[in-house]
Amino acid sequence: MTTEENTAAGRRARPVPYDCDVLVVGGGIVGLSTAYALTRAAPGTRVTVLEKEPGTARHQTGRNSGVIHSGIYYRPGSLKARFAVEGAAEMVAFCAEHGVPHELTGKLIVATERAELPRLHALAQRGREHGIPVRELGPAQIGAYEPHVRGLAALHVGTTGVCDFGAVADTLSRLARDAGAVVRCGAEVTAIDRRPGRGVAVRTADGTVLRARALVNCAGLHCDRIARLAGDDPGMRIVPFRGEYHELAPDRAFLVRGLVYPVPDPAFPFLGVHLTRGVDGTVHLGPNAVPALAREGYGWGTVRPRELAGTVGYAGSLRMARRHWRYGAGELRRSLSRRAFTAAVRRLLPEVEPGDLRPAAAGVRAQAVLPDGSLADDFLLREAPHTVHVLNAPSPAATASLPIGREIAGRVLAMVGGSAPRH
Repeated sequence: MTTEENTAAGRRARPVPYDCDVLVVGGGIVGLSTAYALTRAAPGTRVTVLEKEPGTARHQTGRNSGVIHSGIYYRPGSLKARFAVEGAAEMVAFCAEHGVPHELTGKLIVATERAELPRLHALAQRGREHGIPVRELGPAQIGAYEPHVRGLAALHVGTTGVCDFGAVADTLSRLARDAGAVVRCGAEVTAIDRRPGRGVAVRTADGTVLRARALVNCAGLHCDRIARLAGDDPGMRIVPFRGEYHELAPDRAFLVRGLVYPVPDPAFPFLGVHLTRGVDGTVHLGPNAVPALAREGYGWGTVRPRELAGTVGYAGSLRMARRHWRYGAGELRRSLSRRAFTAAVRRLLPEVEPGDLRPAAAGVRAQAVLPDGSLADDFLLREAPHTVHVLNAPSPAATASLPIGREIAGRVLAMVGGSAPRH
């Protein structure tokens, strides 16, 4: 063998110098739950979480209503249904074990029009299919739970509650780090080089390069961009929707004891304006859902032309707009008019007045829209060489984060030769 051949053979035989086994892109609750699940399922697995913000849980995780969802809304057999039902019980137990503020309040789903009654009954049937404790109520019984709420009928769902999901994310981060994981904030991913049979290399904005056996994409609002950086066609696009909230003035918070929801519109994935008493006693009203002008567009003044052009130029966005324009016009009206927003609240809570409302922090939902204009109605997990992409994980992903994390961990450990996650 010539000198050149010996040198080439040596290069081929030299092991790849991995910096870790698994890189997780995204430090929200799903990414942190995945890191936690990996360290529990296969102790010794080297895990690094890359988060572009200065801290974790800065977007969907830290800007939601804090509701632990029961799973009653979701189609039987779907990932949302399975993981939400499992996750609700696990989340309550996790919060209790680790001292995270939480409360199992139960909630009412209230029909205010006769046309909603068949849908309410169907929800009750679905809840029973899922094994969720539900009780059907008449108008007089509603007042026993919520004296100021009015409706024709309601469901009481006993497995719903509230918690501080930001604190849950902090706890998951701490537990993962205690088990050896690394959580790096201020580390925005700018390039990905994936080589089948070898692994992935990721470059961050500061020029750091990290090599790993596998990558998990939990980038939320930017997950489709990360998928394309890895060389994959995600088959969807994130279209950001801003969820706008108000709060009840403190002296009017007594009007709501717990959680009150309208009967959802099955044609749209949003649950409508609802009433939520959080763990701190603040009552949030909302969200109103309007297109955001940037992926992190928490107000009308935040516009990123390149991101907006990408959304507007996407064929799926145009088809979605044609399909749902009437619904969207109502949401936009409520965004621009406090009186219109108050009217939506008064369907459930007749005593509220516009002067009772105070502006509250908004959130942005990372909604996957398919090319045909349909809104992905389930969690989307897709695998590629050395990669697991989480391409749709809006609500109830926070509720379901523990079983989602185990599912992702199981898939990625199969890629790197690890063991299956334990329950």
